[in-house]
Amino acid sequence: MSTPPRTPRATTLRRQEAIMAEAERQFARAGFEGVSLDSIAAALDLSRQNLLYHWPSKEALYLAVLDGVMNEWLARMGDVAAADDPEQAIRDYVRAKLLFSRERPTGNAVFTREIMTGVPRYAEALKTRVQPLLQADVERFERWAAEGRIERVDFTHLIFVLWGSTQAYADLGPQFALFMDKPVLDDEDFARAEALIVRLVWGALRVCPPASKTQQCVEVDVQA
Repeated sequence: MSTPPRTPRATTLRRQEAIMAEAERQFARAGFEGVSLDSIAAALDLSRQNLLYHWPSKEALYLAVLDGVMNEWLARMGDVAAADDPEQAIRDYVRAKLLFSRERPTGNAVFTREIMTGVPRYAEALKTRVQPLLQADVERFERWAAEGRIERVDFTHLIFVLWGSTQAYADLGPQFALFMDKPVLDDEDFARAEALIVRLVWGALRVCPPASKTQQCVEVDVQA
């Protein structure tokens, strides 16, 4: 009879969390090629051998960091495929993604670097984990359109627009703050971004009665 795996001790878990956090900071700043296990170990006052006890290679640690980012991203995203109200689904989606962009900038930076270099190490994981969810969300939008609840657009590209507009507040946040003469973007900036993105997206999806086609049909209640 096989012995069940032992639960890691609290001290081991804390050390792994510290290693992951430092690895994320360094990969965000210098990319995969610009980081070594020695630099991560030195920052934590660990030996290289001690670090290798937890992860067998730099690539394994890098993939673990990306998995952690992806886990949090997917956990925060509202499940459009299970939503009943399309407008609320858009609001929840935008709010969750902007919050993730704000609270995990280094994780977002690691992910963006991987994407910008052609996804050399994480392409299969993206296809396996994200592509089915993307397809389910597209199918949900298609059902709403078939029911006459939203206008029909290219829903795949709609989701890409949602990703890009919210991800920008992680990748370009310091630039946006610079242009607004402030050290960092604040609560009001993110609230305004959320309201505008929702307004633009829902304005493209909102179904207008025939008599209203030439009126202010795209107006939405941005305070809802």
